[in-house]
Amino acid sequence: MNAQTLSFETLPGISRAVYSPEDFATVQRLAHETAGIVLVPAKSMLVYSRLAPLVRESRFTTFADYLASLKNNEDELRRVICALTTNHTYFFREEHHFEHLGEEIAPVLIAKARKGQPVRIWSAGCSSGEETWSIVTTILGEDPRMAAALAGTDLRILATDLDDNVLATARAATYTTENISAMPPELRRLWTQASGSTTTINPQVRNLVSFNRLNLLHDWPMKRRFDVIFCRNVMIYFDQPTKERLVARFADQLLPGGHLYIGHSERVIGPAAACLTQIGKTIYLKEGA
Repeated sequence: MNAQTLSFETLPGISRAVYSPEDFATVQRLAHETAGIVLVPAKSMLVYSRLAPLVRESRFTTFADYLASLKNNEDELRRVICALTTNHTYFFREEHHFEHLGEEIAPVLIAKARKGQPVRIWSAGCSSGEETWSIVTTILGEDPRMAAALAGTDLRILATDLDDNVLATARAATYTTENISAMPPELRRLWTQASGSTTTINPQVRNLVSFNRLNLLHDWPMKRRFDVIFCRNVMIYFDQPTKERLVARFADQLLPGGHLYIGHSERVIGPAAACLTQIGKTIYLKEGA
């Protein structure tokens, strides 16, 4: 038993023959190797509660047998990783980011796109799409002609996540009307359509976005660098070396003068701090514009 499992406690009503410290250690290793996620011993109950449904669904009677089956089953391993991450998000979360994006950045990006130049925006760890649609509607603003005007330009918005299920929700772009109520009223009027208790993002807005599955720890296939990257409340799962490597990769992927938005409890650390200057609350500018 390694140091990470020394404080593992027997969970009430759960036999160690079903779920043991060794099982927890295996999940720790898989989560870190696959997605950079760090699971401390205090997360033992969370691991059990998130994975027990998968174990039962797969018709195994113990975690050990289920975890052994993951060795040659990449799809099931991805289900495990997705189950361990919390997809809690909402429209216009950390509102100051969208104020900055709309007031300071959107006019520059729109002018650039209208000149025929490429514009690239990335919502990394987009979850079920609330962040992505907040970004897009902020860029479009309150001009009803803007979506059509940008449709003919080289403006592209990429949204990625590890979880196929949340990506399906993001692509569908349909949410409870209560959920979407955090969107400013004029943006909601222009860029969404309500139907009963649900509201859907308009097709002309959806057409500006490509959703793709991507593990941030693996290779990135993007050919162009980005004007804007949002990666918020993703790095909270990672250890320090993983955070430093990820932020450095984001810095490399930004154009000079590009902006990085991160979560309220996150910071730019490591080598990337040499080229990313904080210009607002969890807003960073890449030097060299």
